[in-house]
Amino acid sequence: MDMDFTKRKLPRESYLQDIFDIAKRTLLGAYLCTYTEGQLTVGQICELEVYLGAHDKASHTYQYHRSPRVESMYKIGGHTYVFFVYGMHHQLCVVTNEAEEPNAILIRGVKPIYGIDVMKKRRQMQNLKNLTNGPGKVCQAFGITRKMDGKDLLGDEIWIAPRVEKIPLRRIKATPRIGIPYAEEFRLKPWRFILEY
Repeated sequence: MDMDFTKRKLPRESYLQDIFDIAKRTLLGAYLCTYTEGQLTVGQICELEVYLGAHDKASHTYQYHRSPRVESMYKIGGHTYVFFVYGMHHQLCVVTNEAEEPNAILIRGVKPIYGIDVMKKRRQMQNLKNLTNGPGKVCQAFGITRKMDGKDLLGDEIWIAPRVEKIPLRRIKATPRIGIPYAEEFRLKPWRFILEY
């Protein structure tokens, strides 16, 4: 693919739209990029989940819960929220909306595009199919840790490059989110979106 991922970044306003439009019309098919340890890694976002902040029982900021762990979710859209789960995995969310309205989109899976050998080394595996098909795998492959929590996605360490093609909505599948049994009536909301190839 003839594209300079280092020069194309989604602008701030891309993160300040309706969260479902951001998920389906902006982020799915866009390119997650990191530049860490002198290495560029790029993957096309193909799976994500929407979390409606204060109004979503599955969200870390339900009812405007606030703590040092979730403070990044209260930034203006276009920042990262990186958290640690199960004592072993990092996960990456893209913060959306205006400041103080803690909405976020979890990046669940990407299709590796560039820096694949770097991803394989970080993941200590060769299997391309399982390299970045989960939120913890994405973070490990892309060198994303809590040190990247609160980073501006308009910066040079982690960013999202826009789509290079229009993606028809018929290629986007909606399903319930994964691993949130505690979320009561929000558990079955079809807020997980998958880009079908």
